[in-house]
Amino acid sequence: MRILVFFDLPTETANDRRNYRKFRKDLLKNGFFMMQESVYCRMVLNKTSEKTVVDNIFRMRPPQGLVQVLTVTEKQFANMRYITGEKQCDVIDTDERVVIL
Repeated sequence: MRILVFFDLPTETANDRRNYRKFRKDLLKNGFFMMQESVYCRMVLNKTSEKTVVDNIFRMRPPQGLVQVLTVTEKQFANMRYITGEKQCDVIDTDERVVIL
């Protein structure tokens, strides 16, 4: 399964920008990668780990702005269509537990 996080956070004041940077860094620390501006993605193996990750996002949410979470299956994610641009392959994109580089 994939967890997609969409967010739109204010950046008008210094405190808003600090909250934005902190939220983004927390997402990266928790294994998310940026798909595009303000859209981050992470792979999870089951519903239990999905719940844990969503709970972590809830705890690190900024005080203002919009944060949305969507969970999709691997099949749904693989069926994503690229209208403009191309898929970037710089991220390991497998659900195998052992990856040999």
